[in-house]
Amino acid sequence: MFNKLKQIKDLRHQAKTLQSTLSGEKVTIEKRGVKMVINGNLEVVELSIADKQQDNLESALKDCFNDGIKQVQKIMAKKMQEMGGMPDFNSLLKN
Repeated sequence: MFNKLKQIKDLRHQAKTLQSTLSGEKVTIEKRGVKMVINGNLEVVELSIADKQQDNLESALKDCFNDGIKQVQKIMAKKMQEMGGMPDFNSLLKN
């Protein structure tokens, strides 16, 4: 039982380390006059819209946001691999 608690504690530590690392990452997406910057915590930290873009604003925002999330997810996966993945998590799921 104590071994499981230690594994859970280690996983929490890994998750906090990953979150801290990701908070410094940013991706910039520009599509059809909309520029969006999203950080590793999936927060939009910057948004600018060209004056001429007002007609297709909804579509451009949606496309930028979705592409940004995909890019951040790729960064997250890479960072997790660099940290050695989460091998303890898999063993917890099996038991």
